[in-house]
Formats: sequence, structure tokens, C-alpha cells
Amino acid sequence: MTAPLVLAVPSKGRLQENTARFFAQAGLDFVQPRGARNYRALISGVPNAEVVFLSAAEIVTQLAAGTAHLGVTGEDLIREEIADADSVVELLTPLGFGQANVVVAVPQAWIDVRSMADLDDVAADLRHRHGRRLRVATKYINLTRRFFAAHGIADYRIVESFGATEGAPASGTAELIVDITTTGTTLAANALKIVDDGVILRSEANLVASVTAEWGPEAQAAARTILSRIAAEEEARTSRQLRALLPDFDEALRVEIEGRLGCRLPFGGPDERGLLTIHAPAKNVFAVVDLLSANGADPVTVQRVDAVFRAANALSDRLFARIG
Repeated sequence: MTAPLVLAVPSKGRLQENTARFFAQAGLDFVQPRGARNYRALISGVPNAEVVFLSAAEIVTQLAAGTAHLGVTGEDLIREEIADADSVVELLTPLGFGQANVVVAVPQAWIDVRSMADLDDVAADLRHRHGRRLRVATKYINLTRRFFAAHGIADYRIVESFGATEGAPASGTAELIVDITTTGTTLAANALKIVDDGVILRSEANLVASVTAEWGPEAQAAARTILSRIAAEEEARTSRQLRALLPDFDEALRVEIEGRLGCRLPFGGPDERGLLTIHAPAKNVFAVVDLLSANGADPVTVQRVDAVFRAANALSDRLFARIG
């Protein structure tokens, strides 16, 4: 027998709660037969799959090593911890929670410093006046180096941060920081500001697949089930189903609905009663209603659906294209 699929998820805090909720909404409940304190679980209705609860850093390590097939973690950790991440993992889909940005922040008192180019001037001035390099406190060493290199800044040194990074400028251990922020409130409370072009990465929790894992038949079958349910729930969450009695339906109207408004006609067109079903992006619902009403549709109903399953699954297609 081949090894089962291993899904690595956060072991504590809000990320764990949001991850469990996300999978439950897709009909993928985590079941811990040995109790909530156990760090392993099963996935309801998915044979040959197991869940392991790990720290954020351990999830990235196991994805990179191929000891976990799928994992839930932030893109910031993937980009920071894995060299050439795109060759090792596939970021399948963002999950809609855990949003935070990795940013460059400087003291608010630096009123003339608004951009990365200004920071280059500060670094040159510091070297000229005091004979030392600009100090940057951060936990994101690799992201910082790549970002600063892209902006042509070389005269600096990194002060590795193991605690509250935002306090480094006030304590005198660094002139500026690179850190992660959700609202910017903590930065402001420490008299820091984000430079205008200083957003290194807009991160959120992602479902990530390991390209280096051993994808045997059982793991592939489990992944196909999991990704099918996630894609079905995701489409249902971001779309609405409209139904309308439409006396006249022609190709011009089809082009408007499918082309301009980005909808799907899951059953091809109206049935024998003239009842048309449409799956529309949630943001375009009222535009679709207006178009249908202008073409004589009456009534038009709009409703949420629980899941939309399709034979073609973009998530599975991306994964299996990578693992062959």
C-alpha cells in the first residue's frame, strides 16, 4: 500500500480555528478520535488522508521536504523560508483569512523619507556622517534582501529580530524595520510609518501543495476529493444562482451574459418552459438582473447555493500538472 495524503494545518490560535472552519464549510470536517489534545486527525469522508497539527514554521519545513502533501500556511513564510519556492511548492488557492502585509517601516519623524529611493539616500548619508551602515531589524531576512536588492539598496545590514520587531528603532538597535502588519495599528503605536512603495508582500493563508512529496495513487485520490470539495465551495461562496422566466433567448443575449458579465449557463440555455438558470459572479448579480429584466424576464430570482461541482477542477488540474 502507498502512503496516505498528509495535510499539515496550524496547531493553535485563530489560524487553526479559521482553517478548521474553512474545511468544514467544504464538507471536510476534522475528526480527532483520540481527543482534541491529539496532534493528528482524520478528514470525514476522505479515506487515505490524515491531518497533522504543526506550528507555522514546521508546516513550511514539511512541505519543502515533501513529508506533507498539502499544507495551510501564509505566503510570507513560504517566500521567506523556501529558496526558489515556486520550484518546490504550488500555491493552489488563497483561503480568505490570515491577511497581512510584509512592509518596510521607518520612524514617523523621518518626514522626508517616503520611498525606498529616499532610504538609499539615508543609507548613504549615514555611511558618510557616521561611518556605519543602515540597520534593518527583521525576521524576514530573505524577503528583505531580495526586496532591497530590487530597489538597488546595498549599504545596510540586517539585525535579526527575535522579539517585538516594531520596538527596535525606539530601543536604538535599528533605524528601521521589515515586519508583518495587518492593520498598521501597532506600527503607528510605535511611531512608525510604511514607506509608500514599501509593501514587500501582500500575504494571506494559502492552501499549498508540495511538489517534492511522494504522490502515490492513494494520496492523489484523496487530493482529488479534497480539491473538488474546496473548489465547489469556493465557487458557491463567490457566485449566485439566478433563475428567470425568459420569453425570448438568443445568441446575442448569451454573449452578453457569458462574455461581458462573466456568467455560466450550467444547462446551456432555457428549458422547455423558458426557465433559464445562470451562475453569476456575486459582484455582477444586479447587472445580470437588469439585463434579464430589460429582455422581458419576469420573475428573476437570486439565491445562494451550497456547492457547485464541475467535471473540470482548476485546483486539481494545477496540482496534477505539477506532479505529473
